[in-house]
Amino acid sequence: MPTGELPIPLGRLKKRAEFLRVRDGRSWRSGCLVLQARERDSDGKPNGEPPRFGFTATRRIGTAVARNRARRRLKETVRRVATANARPGYDYVVIARQGALTRSFANMQKDLEEAFSGVHKKKGARA
Repeated sequence: MPTGELPIPLGRLKKRAEFLRVRDGRSWRSGCLVLQARERDSDGKPNGEPPRFGFTATRRIGTAVARNRARRRLKETVRRVATANARPGYDYVVIARQGALTRSFANMQKDLEEAFSGVHKKKGARA
């Protein structure tokens, strides 16, 4: 992020129903994360509300310590990348995969940037 640029405020998803609603949206998988995205219902009007994020890690990741570490790494990655890539009016769920514990931070950021472009790509568009 360039110096002096303020990050956009990021909301949080906290309720299970919010996570389940986003699950029905678009998703993108990479080595260290899965990004799910869905536009919030806005009754056909542009939604200027800040993006909201939810974070999760399954038991496949490992112990509670490992899952919490993976979530913390993903939260920091989102904090750095979302300002330029997340869209207002969208809800996102970031799911940790095994690579979230070992992947370099720079590569995690690249993965997340690629995931954002993947979930926002128009249907039918090819890379």
